[in-house]
Amino acid sequence: MELRMGSPAPAIKVENWLRGEPLTNFRPGKVYLVEFWATWCRPCVHAMPHLIELQEKYKDSGFEIIGVAACEKAATADEARTNVDAWLTEKFPNLNYRIGFDYIGEMNKLWMDPSSSIGIPTSFVVDRDGHIAFIGHPAELDDVLPKVLNGSWRSSYEAKAVDAKRISRVRESSLSQPIYAKLGPAMQDEDWPAALLAIEEGLAVMPDSFDFRRVHADILLHKLRDIKTGLPLMRELVEDAINKKFEAMSWV
Repeated sequence: MELRMGSPAPAIKVENWLRGEPLTNFRPGKVYLVEFWATWCRPCVHAMPHLIELQEKYKDSGFEIIGVAACEKAATADEARTNVDAWLTEKFPNLNYRIGFDYIGEMNKLWMDPSSSIGIPTSFVVDRDGHIAFIGHPAELDDVLPKVLNGSWRSSYEAKAVDAKRISRVRESSLSQPIYAKLGPAMQDEDWPAALLAIEEGLAVMPDSFDFRRVHADILLHKLRDIKTGLPLMRELVEDAINKKFEAMSWV
């Protein structure tokens, strides 16, 4: 079942609680942030001081953070749990929010997989009625949380646009992954005809993909030396990048 904004929040099923009191279910009237993270994930660690600030800032507004360590790398659950516990003691001795530990992957099955979330950190905000209000990156929480807390978020155009954009990225990723699975090995082997076939297959599915168009032009111009075909594509790409103000313009 797909998990998106408006879906009922899944259950919390962790093996151990390393910090804070155990939580068996979401309490009506409270807003929760379920944050998937790992000790080895630098963006996750970078976000933690701000999460501590958010927990302190909104603690009187019925807001609680649940950190979920569900991606630890260790040979056994005991080793992973011990490592996380020691890491938290060293790095964040005054942590003010719950940390749940899940080695067997139950939380990923309940939360990450149904929402097609791949990387971490990933933030899930659960509204006061127990439904998902937001799925995304913790960097977006400063804008989202106040609106969830005051009840204006889920009905807003902004929330619907954010959710639609996330779903679009998910679908684009599902289309592009098989292409990259072919393109990567071909480029690594410097098999440029095979790489060209792979990227043209991708463009047939996603003709507006800036990344695919860039790689296409690069292979033609710099790998196959097909100036006649590649140069017009590169010019068109640069013009589109300027006109549409693509963030990816930095490669030019």
